[in-house]
Amino acid sequence: MLKPVRLGEELNVENLKKFLAQHHLISDTTSNLEVSQFSNGYSNLTYLLKIQDKEIVLRRPPKGAVKRGHDMSREYKVLSNLHKGFKHSPKALAYNEDEHIIGSSFYLMEKVDGIILTNKEVAKRNIPARDFTSISNNWLSIFVKLHRTDVEEVGLSDLGRPSGYVERQVTNWGKQYHKAATMDIPEADKLIKWMIENQPKEYDHTLIHNDYKYDNVVFKDDTWSEIRAVLDWEMCTLGDPLMDLGTSVAYWMMPGDGPATKVIPSPTLAKGNPSRIELVHLYAEKSGRNINNFVFYYAFGLFKIAVIVQQIFYRYNKGFTKDEKFAKLDKACAMFIQMGWQAIQKNKIEAFM
Repeated sequence: MLKPVRLGEELNVENLKKFLAQHHLISDTTSNLEVSQFSNGYSNLTYLLKIQDKEIVLRRPPKGAVKRGHDMSREYKVLSNLHKGFKHSPKALAYNEDEHIIGSSFYLMEKVDGIILTNKEVAKRNIPARDFTSISNNWLSIFVKLHRTDVEEVGLSDLGRPSGYVERQVTNWGKQYHKAATMDIPEADKLIKWMIENQPKEYDHTLIHNDYKYDNVVFKDDTWSEIRAVLDWEMCTLGDPLMDLGTSVAYWMMPGDGPATKVIPSPTLAKGNPSRIELVHLYAEKSGRNINNFVFYYAFGLFKIAVIVQQIFYRYNKGFTKDEKFAKLDKACAMFIQMGWQAIQKNKIEAFM
């Protein structure tokens, strides 16, 4: 959803117009530039630029964010190469690392028109349950297609270090949690210890998105038969595809998930969506991958989401952002960690609350 730019997150319009002209995206720097901001999303800041009958999307890191998780050059590299073998991605237009233009690095990409299934969009459209069969099936098919992408063909074989990926992820997210912690959550260290002791030693290596969910894909129209683009590639890398699936399944809220559904509502709560177990089995059927030990992947996904929302709350708590939707993310962090620990205790990925 587009809204006026939030206080403290404004862009330098004149500098931007010069940049657009330098990259042959506009012909006249005296043209009027309208800037609005996408309100959905919790990570990188996303803006819509309207100028000379063109619509261009700008992505930049939030204030107070570490570059490691908000590397604009990395995201630009992914989008610049991915279309060679995976057509469901926006076209990258230009990249800038000179902080004098808008105060940070940023990149520009094409705006992809279509339907993004945010909570508000789902409520507004009153989508019937039968449609979610098509929505979830096509969403999952594109996910499997991404995991089959030939990284050599698209020029992304150097995007990450797949060997040792799972171990590094468990270690690094544990460290990041402790750096951003603002309250004591007893289950957190228990969860970290369990993941260290129960991580898989052998796994596939593929291109992975790391944030694949309904509100990060653009459907062409309400027939739900075609996904035009997948968005938000900031965490894309090479690694275990089941880690990718684990994060997506962790976002897959179900009506029986208790208070977490109020803190982080999800379009997957709507009638007609498959359950988490059904979703995992559908992925196994489409991909041919073994889904044994999936509780580890699900628990890790919940923990990773917990750390992400905790990092965002940390920035809100420090005054780096004034967006009030971040005010309760510390509670969301605790709930996701507690859900992860419950999943481990009961050795299942749903109906454990």
